[in-house]
Amino acid sequence: MKNLYFTIILLFSISILAQNNLKSGPMVGYSEMKEAVIWLQTKKKASVFVEYYSTDEKTTILRSESYLTKKDDAFTCHVLLDQLQPGKKYFYSVFIDKKKINFSYETSFTSKKLWLWRENAPDFSFALGSCTYINEEAVDRPGKGYGSNYSIFEAINSKNPDIMLWMGDNIYLREADWDTKTGIYHRYTHSRSIKELQPLLAKTQNFAIWDDHDFGPNDSDRSFYNKHISQQAFKDFWANKSYGLDTNQNEGTCSTFSWSDADFFLLDNRFFKSPNDRKTGEKTILGKQQLEWLIDALASSKAAFKIIAIGGQVLNSSARFENYECYKEEKNYLLEQIKSNAIKGVLFLSGDRHFTELSKISISETQQIYDWTVSPLTSNIATTYKEDTNINRVEGSLFVESCFGIISFSGSKETRQMKLTLFNKEGIELWNKVILKKELE
Repeated sequence: MKNLYFTIILLFSISILAQNNLKSGPMVGYSEMKEAVIWLQTKKKASVFVEYYSTDEKTTILRSESYLTKKDDAFTCHVLLDQLQPGKKYFYSVFIDKKKINFSYETSFTSKKLWLWRENAPDFSFALGSCTYINEEAVDRPGKGYGSNYSIFEAINSKNPDIMLWMGDNIYLREADWDTKTGIYHRYTHSRSIKELQPLLAKTQNFAIWDDHDFGPNDSDRSFYNKHISQQAFKDFWANKSYGLDTNQNEGTCSTFSWSDADFFLLDNRFFKSPNDRKTGEKTILGKQQLEWLIDALASSKAAFKIIAIGGQVLNSSARFENYECYKEEKNYLLEQIKSNAIKGVLFLSGDRHFTELSKISISETQQIYDWTVSPLTSNIATTYKEDTNINRVEGSLFVESCFGIISFSGSKETRQMKLTLFNKEGIELWNKVILKKELE
């Protein structure tokens, strides 16, 4: 009996140690018809695998390969689940050192549906927001903390979006961080670990772009000496489908994915960006290679909606800070290419400015293009909009508070529409606008 008692205690202790070795996550990354990725981070070296099953086949338990987390990657892990079937909801369980981790919230994901040529595009929704600051008093500037309202992530989770799109300034590198790999990986680890964030990560696909505060110092550009370390940290802590332009994915973080009848284009406004204070040479945000990739991808897309995510504002007519209007030649070229190539269904999404607004322009008698800026999530608000002269702002769309957006797609092919809805930090609706597909054509 005594031996049995000690065996039970030992097994319980091992289980607790495994539970305590989880630092953050799990997080659902991309999810396709045949595969998905679950991300997580442990506190130290560990063996990790995931078991999963579809709601249609609860008796069939599928299992991933085993992965070993290691210090060089900050003990992060991307677990590939490659036995999926299209259009099914899956529940999953995480095992660390062969011990199952228990969660008080749902851990699930849905594989992409096979709908084309068979039925109308499925309705879906995605959430978006930018500017997430998580306080750390030891390295923050003196005074009141710059971050607050972390419960906003619980409000987002309560809306049950299919996707969460992180629109840059997701971690806010500090002066103590950006000079070293140790600092950069610490900032990601610290920001990713807060408890309010975990339920959203665990059951919603998460995709991300970056902006200057994920990349390096304020307003940083292609000259930043640690940009490849920042890029690797971005890869290690997110689970996008791809990163960058070249075959080795060693240049930038741009990417693309699709869901239902929407194609998403995730842009990198830092890796190739020219310095703000340089007086000579081409002034660029995206760089020629990325810009041409984007135009090619837009022209090739057959999706009804083409969602372009970029850190800074595109259609604000004020040439202030790092709005695209400060890079007017490149901005005009992009918009002209959209028009000349008859690219329909374009919506820009942006962040950065610590306030929210919708901008709109007409590129023909019938075709509109919108840019919805949604900011901030947990960072301080800003009143810089007062100095803007944004003639393209949609009346009534300006909000200056902690908030997030939801974009919902619904309707048949003929009546397909997007509904943009803004919520405050408690999840209470502030504003909405319906945009018909035909307005973007």
